[in-house]
Amino acid sequence: MALSRSNATNRTIRPAPRLYAPTTPRGLPHLPRLNIPQMPQIETRNLPLISSDHAARQQSRELHQELELPESPEHLDEDEYVLKDENILVMRKLGEGSVGTVHKVEYLPTRKIMARKTMAVYPDEANHKQIVRELRLLKQCQSPYIVKFFGAYFSDDNDGQSIAICMEYCEGGSLEAVYKRAAQLNAQIGEGVLGKVALAVLNGLVHLHSYRVIHRDVKPSNILVTGRGEIKLCDFGVSGELVDSIAQTFVGTSYYMAPERIQGDRYAVQSDVWSLGLTLIEASQNQFPFPPPGHPQLSVIELLEYIIHMPVPEMDTRFSDECRDFVRVCLIKDPKERPTPQQLLRHAFVVRAAAKKLDLKSWIERVWGFKK
Repeated sequence: MALSRSNATNRTIRPAPRLYAPTTPRGLPHLPRLNIPQMPQIETRNLPLISSDHAARQQSRELHQELELPESPEHLDEDEYVLKDENILVMRKLGEGSVGTVHKVEYLPTRKIMARKTMAVYPDEANHKQIVRELRLLKQCQSPYIVKFFGAYFSDDNDGQSIAICMEYCEGGSLEAVYKRAAQLNAQIGEGVLGKVALAVLNGLVHLHSYRVIHRDVKPSNILVTGRGEIKLCDFGVSGELVDSIAQTFVGTSYYMAPERIQGDRYAVQSDVWSLGLTLIEASQNQFPFPPPGHPQLSVIELLEYIIHMPVPEMDTRFSDECRDFVRVCLIKDPKERPTPQQLLRHAFVVRAAAKKLDLKSWIERVWGFKK
């Protein structure tokens, strides 16, 4: 339900959760406590709320002006769309995350299939800035390695108002869904496909870096495959613009964070390279690589401590020396020694992957048993 102004003044800000003291599982050495920064608290009491249709229309106009998005058919190019709830048919839910829900939808005027991500509009400045940053970035990033952005609009539902972001629908699903499907088939993703994943992600990261942006949430669920076998990066909800090529904020998926990010240190685009290395190992063995098999289960804090202080995982010996070396350099703990995405495009493993002809369309069709 949307907040009214009468109850907004009575809201209290919940204190940030306390981090419990970690315990060390039997058989593991004592690990020092992490210095994990607390997320900032945001005062929302005096920020404007959406309380009427007039306010909603005004906010929609301001959003379009800020992003320079088209509002009417006469301002549309041939690849742009008049996006509103009346023109959208929801087909099925594709997934749900911490900040939004994704559905497969049909754009009725042209019967175009899209993926629509809806995010609740909260009355605080930080959330608005994150949404605008994501939309502006999606609008700018035109790359074959980035999920295509069709437009955005305000959507009304039973829970209040949301921003709806319409993007390219990728029939092949996420890399996470693909490797889990492979596990069901008693199979694993091969080195040829992993090479194409590395090539696509690196090119996507280089493209983002050209806009002074770090993705900050590279992981298997944020790497999508189209029905044509194209591999693309998605979900820039936690992307941030680089300031002098250095960022200091603590956002993203903790398990895939580079050690420097877990410890709250400054980090650069090399932090995405670490996440790519973990992603390739996970996709190759159908499970997250930390902790290794045979070790006891770890709590969240213990797992982060393990990532920082214990040896990094390696690719299985069934993979080539070039593949294993690529992952090894991705997982160098010292960010000063870890290469950038641009440098890794010259690695022997990636050069070979770029030159290799691979029918990824037939591969993804075999994975899911569909024909496009």
